[in-house]
Amino acid sequence: MTEQMQSAEQSMPARWRLVLALALILLSLGSAAFIPLVLVLPLANELKATLSGLLVFGIPQAMMLLAVVLVGKAGFAYLKGLVFARFRRFAPPQRVGRTRYSIGLVMFVLPLLLAFVTPYAADLLPGYQSHPRVYGVTGDVLLVAGFFVLGGDFWDKVRALFVHDATVRFAPR
Repeated sequence: MTEQMQSAEQSMPARWRLVLALALILLSLGSAAFIPLVLVLPLANELKATLSGLLVFGIPQAMMLLAVVLVGKAGFAYLKGLVFARFRRFAPPQRVGRTRYSIGLVMFVLPLLLAFVTPYAADLLPGYQSHPRVYGVTGDVLLVAGFFVLGGDFWDKVRALFVHDATVRFAPR
């Protein structure tokens, strides 16, 4: 065993700390789900509002901080590695083919065009007047799905829009 592996094993927190920290993290992520429970409790409206606010801003952050303190830097890195390893298979591939890229561009641009045109031509869209939310949700889903269809290179292109010093380099044909 190498020195690094031995020091990593020695610095890892106990299993019960890891389990408790993971439970705290999951509870903090889902704390907003307890707001409906608070609203049906027989409490004063001011207290309900305060508790609801704390379940969104305050309690989750405190639980996350407590989880990090409980497991330390090495334990938190280990937990983060476990979680991201589970979701890595859902990540878009770095490079995609021309057909997939074209389909992704249509999925990405169509909702943007629809959102731009809708205020001016809503009466031309079938069913929009009676079900505008369906159009909105469908457009949002298409836009987000388009990002995943377009692949990791597209994410880098979008990120480069917000980097002042980013430059474009085209591959030679």
